[in-house]
This record gives sequence, C-alpha cells and structure tokens, in this order.
Amino acid sequence: MFQKLKQSLRDMMIGRYGQDQLGTVIFLLGLGFMILSMIFGRFLWSSVFSFLSWAALIWCIIRMFSRNIAARSKENKAFLNFVSRLRDKEHRYYRCPQCRQIVRVPRGRGKINIRCPRCNRKFIKKT
Repeated sequence: MFQKLKQSLRDMMIGRYGQDQLGTVIFLLGLGFMILSMIFGRFLWSSVFSFLSWAALIWCIIRMFSRNIAARSKENKAFLNFVSRLRDKEHRYYRCPQCRQIVRVPRGRGKINIRCPRCNRKFIKKT
C-alpha cells in the first residue's frame, strides 16, 4: 500500500521543480512565524504572524509544484549568491555607479581606487 502511495507521489512530481535551499528557508520562516503567532496568541501581533506564516507556507508550496524550472533555479541561484556574500568576511562588494556591475574587493585596505571590469570606470570606496 505504501509503495503505491510513494509511486503516485513520484509520478505527480514529474516535471515539477521540487524543494531547494530557498524553499527550505521559506518553509522554516513559515514555521517560525507560526510559532510566534502561538506565543502571542492574545495580542494583535498574533494575526500578523499567522498571516505571514500562511503566506510563507503557501509560497513554498507554489514554488515546489511549479513547472517553470528555469525561473525557480534562477531564484535559488540569486538566493545562494546573496547568502555567500553575507558569509564572505574577506571581501566587500560594491556596485559600479555607471553599469551596476558588482565588483568584489578585499577588506581592510582603506580607501582604494576601484576599476570596474566591465566599463573600466574608476571610483573610490573605503574597504
């Protein structure tokens, strides 16, 4: 009986995106908001946290059952790039004022002259 259920779930997920790192974070945020809504049960904040938890969980399910795999992969890649930049303690990231290219420079060098690799514009920033 469980094998039939397992196979039917596999068949349902064919051609769909499934779970990834961003979906896991959204799911955990939804659970966190749900716990906060239980803690603040008598206050106005409870309804706000409850709404946020349901919105996050619904968003997670929509992403998981999406058939637009390219768009979901792009979202996950952008999320992973954002997280890796937060964890990078050796470099600072700046945007070129002209072409908006992200430029990575080492931390702790004081004021430096940065040259954009795309448009060759130079700008000064403190690292």
